[in-house]
Amino acid sequence: MRALSIAATGMLAQQLNVEVISNNLANMNTTGFKRQRAEFQDLLYQNVKRVGAASSDTGTVDPSGVQIGVGVKAGSTFRVVAQGDLNPTDNRYDLAVQGRGFFRIQLPSGVDGYTRAGTFSLSPVGQLVTADGYIVSPGINIPQDAVDVSINTQGEVQVVTQGQVTPQIVGQLELVNFFNDSGLEAVGGNLFLESAASGPPTIGAPGSIGFGTVLQGFLETSNVNSVAEISALITAQRAYEMNAKVISTADEMMSTTSNLR
Repeated sequence: MRALSIAATGMLAQQLNVEVISNNLANMNTTGFKRQRAEFQDLLYQNVKRVGAASSDTGTVDPSGVQIGVGVKAGSTFRVVAQGDLNPTDNRYDLAVQGRGFFRIQLPSGVDGYTRAGTFSLSPVGQLVTADGYIVSPGINIPQDAVDVSINTQGEVQVVTQGQVTPQIVGQLELVNFFNDSGLEAVGGNLFLESAASGPPTIGAPGSIGFGTVLQGFLETSNVNSVAEISALITAQRAYEMNAKVISTADEMMSTTSNLR
């Protein structure tokens, strides 16, 4: 009775599907979060009668054969990197990327992390840092006597200091692109790491060819669509119930067979 094991793989697949959906919903209000989508693949097939096998000694072949699938498996959890909404804030150090690109972050381990969450602030020494205190590359230092800070769409950081009227440029923000954004490794804390699947990083200035622009005083929201996720959750629940019903039916059929006299 193959139906028992086949339906069991279906239940496991839908369990993973629900876990992915629940993580998306849990991060609806996470700045810069990119939702995931579970992808599945069918398992190997058992060939009772091979497709194209000879069906007679005159050269005719079986056009369809008899193949029985053995279930489903998880293929991947694809990350959807579509743009989220941009919400205004009251913090002049909040930054959002409009278009392609990630902010590059210097992690304590010495490697670079990448994020779309621009909830930045200043360290005690005036460096632009993340909410966890990690330095935003290439390193922006704001003078202590700065009375106004502005960041244009090309990432130029300009300050007006005490007693001056003309703004001075104190730094240039950078963005990073990857050939395969979905291949980045998520490590939590709104951070991603480069992987073999993502390809090497390409660094450029905001607004240049292939790079998005930077908006000061905005944050990018999660790209999770609650209505779509709830619909997917209901679909996954129904699929789980149907696979459970298959197991129940197969068990009843086996019970009927064993009770034959």
